[in-house]
Amino acid sequence: MARVLIVEDEHVLRLTFGEFLKEDGHEVSIADNYAQAVLSIERHPVDVIITDIILGGRTGVDLLRTVRERGLHVPVVMITGEPNVETASEAVRLGAFDYLPKPVTGDALKRVTRLAADRQRIACERDAYAAELDRYRRDLEAIFNSVNEGIIAVDADMRIQRVNASAIGILGIPAPAQTPPSFSSVFPDGLDAARQALEQTLKTRQSAPDTRIEFTPSGGETRVLVVSTTPLRGEGGGFSGALLMIRDVTRLTRLEQQVEESQQYRNIIGKSAKMQAIFALVKELAETDTTALILGESGTGKELVAAALHHAGPRARGPFLKVNCAALSEDLLESELFGHVKGAFTGAIRNRVGRFEAADGGTILLDEIGDISPRLQLRLLRVIQEREFERVGDSVPIRTHVRVIASTNQNLERKIRDGEFRQDLYYRLNVVRIEIPPLRERREDIPLLVEGFCRRFNRAFKKTIAGVAPDTMDLFMTYPWPGNVRELENCLERAFIVCRDTQILPSHLPLEILRHEYGKLEEKMDKSLPEPLNSPSRDAIERVLTKTDWNIAKTSRLLGIARNTLYQRIRALDIRRPERL
Repeated sequence: MARVLIVEDEHVLRLTFGEFLKEDGHEVSIADNYAQAVLSIERHPVDVIITDIILGGRTGVDLLRTVRERGLHVPVVMITGEPNVETASEAVRLGAFDYLPKPVTGDALKRVTRLAADRQRIACERDAYAAELDRYRRDLEAIFNSVNEGIIAVDADMRIQRVNASAIGILGIPAPAQTPPSFSSVFPDGLDAARQALEQTLKTRQSAPDTRIEFTPSGGETRVLVVSTTPLRGEGGGFSGALLMIRDVTRLTRLEQQVEESQQYRNIIGKSAKMQAIFALVKELAETDTTALILGESGTGKELVAAALHHAGPRARGPFLKVNCAALSEDLLESELFGHVKGAFTGAIRNRVGRFEAADGGTILLDEIGDISPRLQLRLLRVIQEREFERVGDSVPIRTHVRVIASTNQNLERKIRDGEFRQDLYYRLNVVRIEIPPLRERREDIPLLVEGFCRRFNRAFKKTIAGVAPDTMDLFMTYPWPGNVRELENCLERAFIVCRDTQILPSHLPLEILRHEYGKLEEKMDKSLPEPLNSPSRDAIERVLTKTDWNIAKTSRLLGIARNTLYQRIRALDIRRPERL
């Protein structure tokens, strides 16, 4: 029950009162004067004090006053043999719980003690609840003001109720005054998207998804913010307003841009060490007029590297002209490069400016340089050495200030040994050599390339394909890509055209990629896939399952169908795995 202190200077009454209260299960302590009572209170907490008014020199009222001065909220019951208005009023003024006249009966004492103990218990519970609530509010306030996200709470009328420190710092708005200000009166310009999202939430009582916006505070630099809203519920679950959450992602956005820039240089994508080395070399070489030779297999991006050399340097304002030396006959290529005068040959009805003349002040890319004839090699050598040439059919030299970049997928050193390419021209072209690795030697770049192509084709085909499935990426990472980046690009373009799913699946890929993955298996199966891709027959499924030892992933890849589709076909055809002996 309760811990009760009895303060009574008469020995018999102390014992009697104590016996009464012990019968009710209370824990009783006693004191026979004021000093002992104060000492007892200091040493042991009590729930109820029952004290006589007269305590031999001091009074129960003095004890009550001391209890209150010390901030103890303990109910005090006053007992007196000589009640009078003065002591009663003083006791009431000091907050005595009750006032009992002598003689005190056991029932009366038990009743008033019970009531006092109940009130003390309720008061303690209330104080504990209030303390817990206060701690909870302080914790919430600390969390509210310590989170990095800006938080603004508004009521249903768009009046600001709460603003945390992060929101004040991000937006540069003042803390709300005693009278809640309207949202529009303190919210800075340039955040219309955030205001509209908040208004929409107040109207629909539904959350608004993340929206990325750029915001420039007064006198500050532009920040990238992500804003979202959510409805607020009051007591009873009723709608009371909305929260606006503001996340400053400026630093993250810049880091993402830095990472993306480090993995991409002027439309050339690559995070591999070989590509990073090429990026560094191109940046250095772009500032010069040095002749460059770009080597690499077909489809590796030689033209992109040449364009980067041009556009990153001082010649960027000049023309960038490309000539495919393998696409034209010797005579046509000579005319294309150097131009001709009227009557130089049959069909030359007017003068024509050649690419070297047109590219003056800029850059010319001689693609497939290994296919030009020895005669044109000699003319080209003169242009590079002397920076002048004559049009076909003319003897007047023309000066040109053009940067020459050559590219080829052939082995020029071998062609020199075979007498098919001039060594002196090779040395003129090979001042700086850029070798682009094939895609199979930089497989870590494949996911980046796939991601970039998926973004492009989603825009081009107005689709929302999330990317490639894990099985598809596995195929990409093991395929040798003889056509390199161009083949990967064409493969994904084809997949986007035929894809009706949310991801690119193996069934959307060209047949040669599937055949390569399980080439040895196909040899055992007469070098052909067992069935058309979309609806393999029972016999076809059983044959492939047997060859793959019932590996569902390998079987689905070989058949060119999704795993779920394969499982459905197996169940529909009631195909069962043979029992092992």
